[in-house]
Amino acid sequence: MGKATGFLDYNRKDDGDIPVSERIKTFDEFHTHLNEEERKEQGGRCMNCGVPMCQSCINLSGMFTGCPLHNNIPEWNDCIWRGDYWNGLERLTKTSNFPEFTGRVCPALCEKACICGMDSDPVTTHNNELFLIEKGFSEGWVKPRIPAVRSGKKIAVIGSGPAGLAVADTLNRRGHNVTVFEKSDRIGGLLMYGIPNQKLGKEIVDRRVKLMEEEGVEFKTSCDVGRKKKKSEGYPERDAASTAISAADILKEYDAVALCCGAKKARALDAKGIEKAAGVYFAVDYLSSNTKTLLEKGEDYILSFANGKGKGEPSFISAAGKNVVIVGGGDTGNDCLGTAIRQGAKSVTCIEMMPEPPEKRLPTNPWPEWPKVKKTDYGHEEAIKVFGADPRVYETTVKEVGTDESGHINTVTTVKVKFEDGKLVQVKGSEQVLPCDLLLTAAGFLGAEEYTAEAFGAGLDKRNRIVTEAGAYATSAEKVFTAGDMHRGQSLVVWAIAEGRACARAIDEYLMGYTAL
Repeated sequence: MGKATGFLDYNRKDDGDIPVSERIKTFDEFHTHLNEEERKEQGGRCMNCGVPMCQSCINLSGMFTGCPLHNNIPEWNDCIWRGDYWNGLERLTKTSNFPEFTGRVCPALCEKACICGMDSDPVTTHNNELFLIEKGFSEGWVKPRIPAVRSGKKIAVIGSGPAGLAVADTLNRRGHNVTVFEKSDRIGGLLMYGIPNQKLGKEIVDRRVKLMEEEGVEFKTSCDVGRKKKKSEGYPERDAASTAISAADILKEYDAVALCCGAKKARALDAKGIEKAAGVYFAVDYLSSNTKTLLEKGEDYILSFANGKGKGEPSFISAAGKNVVIVGGGDTGNDCLGTAIRQGAKSVTCIEMMPEPPEKRLPTNPWPEWPKVKKTDYGHEEAIKVFGADPRVYETTVKEVGTDESGHINTVTTVKVKFEDGKLVQVKGSEQVLPCDLLLTAAGFLGAEEYTAEAFGAGLDKRNRIVTEAGAYATSAEKVFTAGDMHRGQSLVVWAIAEGRACARAIDEYLMGYTAL
């Protein structure tokens, strides 16, 4: 696969980035891309491995390494090396429904398991994947694939995130009739409202949705399935206009149902004074507010407040001129950081409870385990450039929130924490007061919202995940299945797609008595 000596002949070369000073002036994607000759060389670095770990997806020391989709990575890397991009795309899309999503937002579990990475730099598999799918779209190779025969079976998919879209796409191509119900006003779930535009342009999501519509998938937005009494929750009011739809009506009309509603129950901070303080938001509500405003009012509207030229009160959660504190050090916290900088934040501090990871692998964390090392992402890079220092503070949490006379947050009191006998304890005397006009909580999720699962009679475990047998996707309720974060808990887009494909196989076998998927 690739060039026999490619890993010796060529060094790893990543896609580039637009300079920080320029990219923070816009919410557009900011990566630049190699030319085709450079991309061929990167494909040529793929070794002729006896056992390609990149596509294995195995659990080592409690963490997965390798691609959950089991993509045929050496095959399409070889196609890139030979310039046979059409066949490369064919091989890629046999196992991956949406390479344009994973090629942008996946943390590349494949690269962490690449054998080249044992002694050198891994192959640029993540960027190679994105190259193939975008080449396919630009050349017109990605066309609607409409099933020649329809089965007559009807499936309802509740939720249009990556898991729901994967279920719908896979079952539609099998010939079933699929309708996707989405609570929000736009299709995409976290792809639309949870991941910011600078990481995943919403035109990319809309492009795929349009293709699926042309292939026969029906999408229904503003449909809150299972809600007995509709009420607005959180900010922005993107769900306030949605219509409550009975689970009983869905079960009556459809032959099978897939619950793919994600793990949207955000974890709140346990800090004194936080419940009554204004200016405190969950991270996803903050990111959703920004995205919705970009889509409805445009970038210039948001940037006008960042530049001090906005008129009136902003119609979105704005960080302009504010001291921002973000609690949580994962991808979502980093996305909040990058968004706050673009909105014109005065300062940003990122608080993480865990200790600072090492810069390089420790001997106790050998290849091909997932590397437990410090990750400096795009938001951190931007903060270092804009504010002159890394914004992250480790082994710390928020103990108390202070407010002004109007009840709006104006300070946070932080405290150092450490683990003793497996429990997180506060370090006495380590308190510190920070100015804070906007507090964003990106501390993870507590699982799925209960009402949809309960409406369909599907049981939930202690972590608010829908219960199925191990490795299965059928719930305890007749003809009801589940996939994605609602099933496995908060996870990655690539895992959601893998779960969606597996759930589709289970539904197909349930409906037809066998499966060809």
